[in-house]
Amino acid sequence: MTTTAPVHVRATEATVLADGPTSLITLLADADVTGGALTANRATLHRGSPGAPPHLHTSAAESFFVLDGVLDVLVGEEITTLRRGDLLVVPAGTRHAFAPAAGESADVLVFFTPGIVRFDYYRLLERVYRGEADPAEIGASGERYDNRYVDSPVWRARG
Repeated sequence: MTTTAPVHVRATEATVLADGPTSLITLLADADVTGGALTANRATLHRGSPGAPPHLHTSAAESFFVLDGVLDVLVGEEITTLRRGDLLVVPAGTRHAFAPAAGESADVLVFFTPGIVRFDYYRLLERVYRGEADPAEIGASGERYDNRYVDSPVWRARG
């Protein structure tokens, strides 16, 4: 998949989804728009947000750029704390999770490279939050969205 046209998303035109009471996902550019180059979204995680549980992607790296706040990220079995201006690239196949640090919020740009068509996954999360879809659909969608949930005793112990 290739693209020859630039991709320009105005903030005022981006779709914003609520996937829980303490987090928003702003859809910026999905792989089908970028010719497979990347998928980009903005995660706004308020204090107390559970973030994303431990998971991995088999076909794409996931990168985090912290716009503001403090973000804890599980990488393998280590937790790294990112602050405003920090960038972290998690290679494909690496177990990871993320959430704001205790008592903090985090505003983060998230990129998948190469892109994964996954905006429908975020829409599913919002439907589950609203009670319009069964939570079992999230687990069943792992193959389609390259999102495999895994366990992490280190992340569980984080509290």
